[in-house]
Amino acid sequence: MSDEDGCETGDPYDLDAGPDPATYAAAAPESARVDGEPAVHAVGIGPGNPEYLVPRAERAIREADVVVGFETVVGFVREVTDADLLTCGYRDEAEALESFAERVADGERGTAVLMGDPNHSGYQFVGKVERAVDAATDGERPVRVVPGISSLQVAASRARTPMEDATFVTLHKSGDLTDDLARLRRDAGERHLLVLPRPFDWMPGDVAADLLDHGASDDDAALVCERLTHDDEAITRTTLAELASHAGGDGQEDTPFSDLSVLIVRQ
Repeated sequence: MSDEDGCETGDPYDLDAGPDPATYAAAAPESARVDGEPAVHAVGIGPGNPEYLVPRAERAIREADVVVGFETVVGFVREVTDADLLTCGYRDEAEALESFAERVADGERGTAVLMGDPNHSGYQFVGKVERAVDAATDGERPVRVVPGISSLQVAASRARTPMEDATFVTLHKSGDLTDDLARLRRDAGERHLLVLPRPFDWMPGDVAADLLDHGASDDDAALVCERLTHDDEAITRTTLAELASHAGGDGQEDTPFSDLSVLIVRQ
């Protein structure tokens, strides 16, 4: 679902010591657009169902000369573009982004693709893309973010939890989660909670157990939405107490839920 799981990438940062690439991406608003400016985009492709790929995102992908992204993400848009596709995993992420940035510096149109919406759990990858492009172009090729449809938005619709009445927290990122967990604990019972879990050490069962340990009610209603908008979409309707029985472990075999999950705890 995302690109924030913090395996070895060769990047010159330590997420426990900083700087977090998400901070780089969020350091300032996007600069004003300049007519004729060569395009570099960071595009949200939606939850993977092509019906949820917005037209502006599709155009940025279709018109690109080079597209970079994690292999699972690029796989969803291969048929949309004739661009050269630079796919990566966590271990060769830095190398792929360097190649992408070099081609952008040579004047090619570049698009980086992310699952969902870059503004929901994607800023670490946006920051890595932006930093690589800035280094290769001396900051002359700004990266423009194209929002997408997030599985979070779909989950809020399925669970009928209005965003204005909800607290959204992403755990699907590298580094320390102390502040994020504190927000969930603070708002449990007072607001709807929309949570992007982190595979596989902070999955829905682990979040439920943590909330119960900090005063949440056993019978609070919870939903786990998996692979939203896909043919095998599944929604488990349960309670925090039942969900907490799945807590523990850090591997795929330790949880019944997919890594493409959204947890909702209703108010």
